[in-house]
Amino acid sequence: MTRRERLLATLRGEPVDRPPVSFYEVGGFKVEPGHPDPYNIYNAPDWQPLLRLAEEHTDLLRMLSPVRTRSIDPTGSATSSAWGDFFHEKTTEADGVRITRTTLTIAGRILTQTTKRERNLDTVWTTEHLLKSEDDARAYLQIPDEVFAETIDVAPLLAEEAALGDKGLVMVDTEDPLCASAALFSTEDYSVLALTAPGLFHRLLEKAAGRIQARTEQVSRQFPGRLWRIYGPEYASEPYLPPRLFEEYVVRYTGPMVRAIQAHGGFARIHSHGRLKNILDLIAGMGADALDPIEPPPQGDLTLREVRKRHGQQLVLFGNLEISDLELLPPDQFEEKVKRALAEGTAGTGRGFVLQPSASPYGRTISARTMTNYETIIRLIEAW
Repeated sequence: MTRRERLLATLRGEPVDRPPVSFYEVGGFKVEPGHPDPYNIYNAPDWQPLLRLAEEHTDLLRMLSPVRTRSIDPTGSATSSAWGDFFHEKTTEADGVRITRTTLTIAGRILTQTTKRERNLDTVWTTEHLLKSEDDARAYLQIPDEVFAETIDVAPLLAEEAALGDKGLVMVDTEDPLCASAALFSTEDYSVLALTAPGLFHRLLEKAAGRIQARTEQVSRQFPGRLWRIYGPEYASEPYLPPRLFEEYVVRYTGPMVRAIQAHGGFARIHSHGRLKNILDLIAGMGADALDPIEPPPQGDLTLREVRKRHGQQLVLFGNLEISDLELLPPDQFEEKVKRALAEGTAGTGRGFVLQPSASPYGRTISARTMTNYETIIRLIEAW
């Protein structure tokens, strides 16, 4: 089977020659290893063997979002006068760190957000969140909806799919309304608001859901039959919120996204780190087609075998290797983790299983141990 055929058969619940394997962001992100940008960690010599291993030996799932004129993230670039009437952004750089400060002026209030990006880490840290109180949330709700209006372009998705050919699939990557709303706050402030002011939080969710659902329906119609990854549900998992609020904040708002994707033949994969025991039935109840990353205990609270037994007939399971094990365990111990994941992910009957770590390195250096453990994944999967 080609890598593309193997992935499609797995999503459809059809027989495959071996389980697919993904390195998640490695091979998932479209990177430029030759670009000299000092903030591009992927041009480091350490990364080149790992990038080649992913491109040549994994079943590629390229994570892309459709091009739109404006991100719903307030730190995105302004592309219209309407956006610029409310949001102003300034980026400074010193000592290998980029600081971006965003200011929102609304309802007589000035709200600020600050993010930090270090040169040797491919991640952006939010050091100050835009919304810090219920009053901030009420002010944010007064932003006219047209400020967030988007023009969608799926041409880059089609181009990347053509470039991938038989090496894999494009996976449409999108946040859900919970992610768009919760990320406006610190974890502490979000949790308190979601628990104590559900009416106000639902208003935030509804505001985000309008544009996200419209985008989902348009892209699923123009780019039908593809795999999607929906991230954000973990914001309502334990220990952050009780399962009853997962039903309110995820099922109510993410469920329509799942149905819109499936209405045009697509596959909806739910991304949720951590505990699954008390929300797994709710995820399956939304009609989801797949789930990742199914972290093993102690990071999660269910084994892969338990998840497969409960909902493996419906869900394609992506997992169940922990990134900390991949980076820290001696190769012989990590090999046992891979063997266990393969055994549990394929035990009995089920729709399908994709071997995958829970995340990927985000620093400029890849240790020899980490590289060896990645090679172990490939050696074992190709010997299947």
